[in-house]
Amino acid sequence: QLPTGLYKKVLVILHDSVLPYMNEPTLMMDFLTVAYGIGGAISLLALNGLFILIHQHNLEYPDFYKKLYSLLDPSIYHVKYRARFFHLTDLFLSSSHLPAYLVAAFIKRLSRLALTAPPESLLMIIPFICNLFRRHPACKVLVHRPGGPGDMSEDPYIMEAEEPSESRALESSLWEIQSLQNHYHPDVAKAAAVLNQSLSEMEDDISGLLELSGYELFDREVKKKAIDVPLEFEQIRGLFGKKNDIFAEHFSLD
Repeated sequence: QLPTGLYKKVLVILHDSVLPYMNEPTLMMDFLTVAYGIGGAISLLALNGLFILIHQHNLEYPDFYKKLYSLLDPSIYHVKYRARFFHLTDLFLSSSHLPAYLVAAFIKRLSRLALTAPPESLLMIIPFICNLFRRHPACKVLVHRPGGPGDMSEDPYIMEAEEPSESRALESSLWEIQSLQNHYHPDVAKAAAVLNQSLSEMEDDISGLLELSGYELFDREVKKKAIDVPLEFEQIRGLFGKKNDIFAEHFSLD
């Protein structure tokens, strides 16, 4: 057992400063799988090392996607390691051999959590979800379900289910993204409206959006050129500006 702070320091550098220089990186399998099971930020940081062992050293982790699915909670859009987590999640969900129910469960959970996410996270996660639809066309039933969410008395998706296969995500509809089309931030509303159209075959590049911060978003808005908006108004008369007001007869603003 390591202190939490030391766990984080080790896992941050393990994938690029330790594993490449080991004669037998597979010796780290137990350490990384235990770290992955701890939860929270430690699990997020263990993903990098696990990714190397799975792809380069044939590590088999039967409940890997179940654990990855359980890591999706409201804090995922706010944590310090958000960019690293979504970069790896994008890689893990890139295989076309994944079952549709699994990808649909990830799409629904990410969409549900997006309802309370900040704008900078939404501008990243909406293209992320669009890319999942491009890779897995069978999941498009979530968007193009006949009748849409209006015909559903309740959402069949079970958010609390630990197993993606038991979440009933494929029976649901993506009303969460439809809700984001009325978001207060115009860029988010515009990004969410893309799902109303047929998606292009080329995937969106999300690498530049992974580390987008609220400060950058605000700075971008401030630097936009202001557009002069013509206004039509009636010149104010009297003290309270009402027509036929008794005050207008006796008081003047001149």
